[in-house]
Amino acid sequence: MANHIEPDQILLKMPSLRAVKSFVAAAKYQNFTRAAEALCVTQAAISRQIRELESALGVELFRRSGRTVELTEAGTMFYDAAYLSFVNIAQAAQRIQNTQQLKQELSICCTPAFSAFWLSQYLGEFLTENPDIHVSVISTSNLLNASSGDPGVAPDLFISKINDPRDGYHSIPIFHDIVYPVCSPDYLEKHPEINKMKGLREADLLNLTPYGRSQVAEHVDWDVWLRTLGMEIDLAKQAHIFNANDYSMLVQLAISGQGVCLGWHHLVGRLVQEGKLIAVGEKQIVYKEKCHYLTYQEKMENNEAFTKLRSWLINTVSTTLSDVSIPITGE
Repeated sequence: MANHIEPDQILLKMPSLRAVKSFVAAAKYQNFTRAAEALCVTQAAISRQIRELESALGVELFRRSGRTVELTEAGTMFYDAAYLSFVNIAQAAQRIQNTQQLKQELSICCTPAFSAFWLSQYLGEFLTENPDIHVSVISTSNLLNASSGDPGVAPDLFISKINDPRDGYHSIPIFHDIVYPVCSPDYLEKHPEINKMKGLREADLLNLTPYGRSQVAEHVDWDVWLRTLGMEIDLAKQAHIFNANDYSMLVQLAISGQGVCLGWHHLVGRLVQEGKLIAVGEKQIVYKEKCHYLTYQEKMENNEAFTKLRSWLINTVSTTLSDVSIPITGE
């Protein structure tokens, strides 16, 4: 036989919370019109709710004189108790919301290039699958001094070539650099000779310079890449060369048919797959010593939202880099 619960006399005797809310607003502003504006309702609704509350309590809560109202002694007593109760409820609700938000809000720090060419392509999939997790992206070349926006608060997760950048973090290697020349289909059609290594000497080279990039990575430019293959080139004497330290700019120039730039596979692979760029030449170089790490705060290990994001990043990086085939042969 089921146990019956005795009626809760306190809850049964409670007046309508909607009516109490209207009363508190009217008492606070000493004006029904301003109370209605504060609660985004009509003045008539405020008046009706207060009449119902006064009827339930059996006393007048306001002295009405024209357009002004004034609390009675009973009204003052009820306002003090009701307002304090609403403040406590509101503060408790805010604490709960803040705690929940802190558990579900994560930050990723990476280079501007990784943010623009990889993360922007795939992060939407994770956000769609996990609508309760909020992800902030911090895009910077100054990775060692990165902050999430609040003073003294470091990002939850880094993607960079820096292994264990600070105390309390752990790093996982996720992929190596694979670098090969890329250009637009239109540029290749006009300059078919660049499919041979020697042809690159006469190409319009879009070159990545190291200025302002000391914390991003070990530097690879056309000089380093060609020397690795045993071909020397004096960039200072190169007739057709454009230098910039902004990799996004170089890629956009390549897409628009302005020349040939070095393509990092994890950044340009999708553009090659989509046909916006073409991998050219006879070689690609795998820099096994140039590893990219996923670095995270060790204290986040047991955070469910974080473990979802970390697993997604590792799996998606692995899948996307293995799925994109580059139609060139090389070392």
